[in-house]
Amino acid sequence: MSLKPQPAKKIIKVLSKLGFEVVRKRGSHVILKHADGRLTVVPVHAGEEIGSGLLNKIIKDTGLSKEEFIKLLETA
Repeated sequence: MSLKPQPAKKIIKVLSKLGFEVVRKRGSHVILKHADGRLTVVPVHAGEEIGSGLLNKIIKDTGLSKEEFIKLLETA
């Protein structure tokens, strides 16, 4: 399975389902934190999608496997 660029709002929605909460926004970046301390940053730019490189970084930050994250993206 390969990662395709995704809109930032969709990624934030998936992260929210996983228990991440928006703790703050700085400029166009949304910082999300999980109750167990995991942290990730999602840039939100109008008309742009998050590419596969940054998606891989976000997946690594969540602690999920690539396949699990893709499955969650498909249901979102």
